[in-house]
Amino acid sequence: MISNKTVKSLIAGLGLSLSAGAFAQTIALDKVVAIVDNDVVMASELQQQMAMISKRLESQNTELPPQDVLRDQVLEHLIRERLQLQMGQRAGVDISDQEINQAMGRMAASGGLNMEQFQQQLWSDGMSMAQFKERLRREMLINRVQKGSVNRRINVSDQEIDNFLESQEGKFWISPDYQLGHILIGLSAGADEETVDDAKTKAESLSQRLNDGANFKELAIANSNGQMALQGGDLGWRKTSQLPSLLAEAVPNMKKGEVSEPIRSDAGFHILKLYNQRGGEETIVEQSKVRHILVKPSTILSDKEAFEKITHIREELEAGADFNELAKNHSEDIGSMLSGGDLGWSTPGQFVPEFEATMNDIEVGKVSEPFRSQFGWHILKVDERRQQDFTDTVIRNQAANIIRKRRFEEELPNWLQEIRDEAYVELKINKIAAN
Repeated sequence: MISNKTVKSLIAGLGLSLSAGAFAQTIALDKVVAIVDNDVVMASELQQQMAMISKRLESQNTELPPQDVLRDQVLEHLIRERLQLQMGQRAGVDISDQEINQAMGRMAASGGLNMEQFQQQLWSDGMSMAQFKERLRREMLINRVQKGSVNRRINVSDQEIDNFLESQEGKFWISPDYQLGHILIGLSAGADEETVDDAKTKAESLSQRLNDGANFKELAIANSNGQMALQGGDLGWRKTSQLPSLLAEAVPNMKKGEVSEPIRSDAGFHILKLYNQRGGEETIVEQSKVRHILVKPSTILSDKEAFEKITHIREELEAGADFNELAKNHSEDIGSMLSGGDLGWSTPGQFVPEFEATMNDIEVGKVSEPFRSQFGWHILKVDERRQQDFTDTVIRNQAANIIRKRRFEEELPNWLQEIRDEAYVELKINKIAAN
């Protein structure tokens, strides 16, 4: 029989607030529906999840499955969730309050809500802020466990990247996106020479007016025969493969803000405006050749003492001591200490924000003031800076990410089934269907 203490901890895990009387009633009515390794799933949680999913499906006008089918599906989901949470706990995975609050802020902003409105929306959905935070914490922890466990099973080779980039699909995905405006001065198939000349003159006049600063959308609404005329000729974001061949040939040679000369096709004369472009441009990155010394607070070295130690090391450097020697003798970054703290040439996003900000701000040859990151107290020195063309690296990274995401989606169900098969699960209600 499960203890009162265990039930209390499970209820706390759901973020519920119950009076003593209500808690006593829960003890009498609640029961274990599944044992999952060292944890349990309670009937109250199963019922709560079923009610929430039923409400969502009804709001979407989706027909509910039979209750026993829904129950089995929800219970299986809770079992797999428990297994992943236990894996995260064993691995020491933690989601901080700051991460939770940042995630909630992004969710509220994406819905155009402030936090007060967001909380009101939760209440209207029958959920308190505490419940939502706990639910979000679990989902973020599970997501982190999945990424860590599944990504270790995925290796994307250079050959796979090459094959993808050479395929039609690969060329489509990595090709630039263009935000375009379009005006069409239309012509019928049997238009005579005079009609064609008049259309050409009109198109040339419009092109000149646009280059003189006229509003493209206003002219498109008033003059274009294109399908998007009433939307100001806005074609949105398009890849060249999504454009007629004549237009696809013209766009890559245009600059942002440029208006094309009239382009003749069987449909008439086209005028394009390139509003914006993303991708396909040369990627020049400033790199820093950086070295650092790290001192970590510990059970025997307080944060204050770690700060004092790194400050003393910096004073020695300012007095002329050798950075390499001090890094070898004092740095606690195992990966760089033996090479005198050398981290090599940086790439954007390689380091934590505090490190990157200090590295970008400091002059070449200077030693930074001590600064704190999640790893401890640092000082750093930038030996050199250079401009490096990362265009090919960016393209290959994009391709690798596309391949990795697909492989992740393929591998995730296999991994989930493996951890389910290896776990000890004892059902206390009717057996759910075998997978």
